[in-house]
Amino acid sequence: MMSEATAEPNGGVSEGAGQDQSDVFRGESPVVAPRRSSTEKGISGRSVPAFVAGEELAALAEFDPRIVVMTADLASANRLIDFKDRHPNRFFNMGIAEKNMITAGAGMASTGLMPFVGTFASFAALLGFEQIRTDCAYAGMPVRVLAHHSGMSLGYYGTSHHALEDLAAMRAVADLTVACAADGNQLRAMLRASLDLNGSLYLRLGRGRDPEVYPTVPEDFVFGRATSLREGRDVTIITTGSEVHPSLGAADLLANKGLSVRVLDMHTIKPLDVAAVLAAARETSAVVTVEEHSIIGGLGSAVAEVLADHRLPVSFIRHGVLDEYVLIGPPAALYAHYRLDAVGIAGVVEELVHAN
Repeated sequence: MMSEATAEPNGGVSEGAGQDQSDVFRGESPVVAPRRSSTEKGISGRSVPAFVAGEELAALAEFDPRIVVMTADLASANRLIDFKDRHPNRFFNMGIAEKNMITAGAGMASTGLMPFVGTFASFAALLGFEQIRTDCAYAGMPVRVLAHHSGMSLGYYGTSHHALEDLAAMRAVADLTVACAADGNQLRAMLRASLDLNGSLYLRLGRGRDPEVYPTVPEDFVFGRATSLREGRDVTIITTGSEVHPSLGAADLLANKGLSVRVLDMHTIKPLDVAAVLAAARETSAVVTVEEHSIIGGLGSAVAEVLADHRLPVSFIRHGVLDEYVLIGPPAALYAHYRLDAVGIAGVVEELVHAN
């Protein structure tokens, strides 16, 4: 594992000379600490910061005394340091001890607090599986796990830091809500909605540089209800998290070839929006799931289960990573290699249509 001093996920400047890397992690966005009123409508696409969880939780905490934030020595890498700057007495760096952090979070939750615990997805879900299952979900504790840098987004760090099995593991945990944020504004909506959510939450985040999908914070966000981003009559792409943006790009490419493609953001993997899946299968001739995850056990498997349970005759394919460990390399190259960019997704959809 790595400490904050070496946790720069994009191969850039390390934090050896200091912890504050606002410019590196935020791109064009300045370091600001607005109150909630100034973040109600989200932020423009040009100034989307790398991670907004710390900033948003800091704003929410001014109105909700239950909120505490914990990290496993990654406060700058996930920008939870923005919460620390405004609420230092409600922030806890647990060191490189992810399992203990999750258990401690459950303990805090048992006293009436609402802990948000953040670390790399590979550490949260794979190292902390037992703690999420037994200490949090089984006990009904309102712990919110912020699992960032999911999928293959930590490309150069290799298999130990890739999280391509986490959705499969988390889906199997009873009484656990599992969701994936597509961009910063949707993340804000999820954090706000989580304050009224019963039980535990596994919230999967990307690499923190996700392109904008939602221009403002979705005001009608509800866990378990998919969002229709584009209507179509020929094919439905059901996607989630980091793959929402390239799926929309694929739909644009396919439109130029005469295909009408519906795009559903299935942001909540569990509970799944069964009605949206059934409507897609009945109203379009083919369904394709797209995820930055193994095709085993994730979104594709969840949708396949619904189609099988209802015996719906529709052409269907799961698109993601096959039963293999991904290569080591820069994320953009990996997405292209595994056909998880717009061009690759469009090609997969086209192949399914032509096969029929």
